[in-house]
Amino acid sequence: MRLRHVYLLLCVVGFVLPYCVLVPWVLDNGLNLSLFVHELFVNRISTFFGIDVILSAITVFVFVRVEGARFGARARWSPIMATLFVGVSLGLPLFLYLRQLDLDRTRL
Repeated sequence: MRLRHVYLLLCVVGFVLPYCVLVPWVLDNGLNLSLFVHELFVNRISTFFGIDVILSAITVFVFVRVEGARFGARARWSPIMATLFVGVSLGLPLFLYLRQLDLDRTRL
């Protein structure tokens, strides 16, 4: 299995698993952003994970901008949007997939 296929598989898993949790929550609570934030930071352990993911997302944004500019990525906006609408679990492997596609093309 090529590395780009691993990244693509991680994209699928990174989309499906978080949404398997989010969709039932939204069906129960609607798009209640204040409840979402409250439940995200309801205790120290959830706050730990919330802050970790937020900082990881910021790191992905910087990485996509810098590394994407370095190799001239065409769709740098897509990993950013994927991170905003799904999370780091999709945004990072999507960027790595796009980068690997470019690396594979230049090696041919």
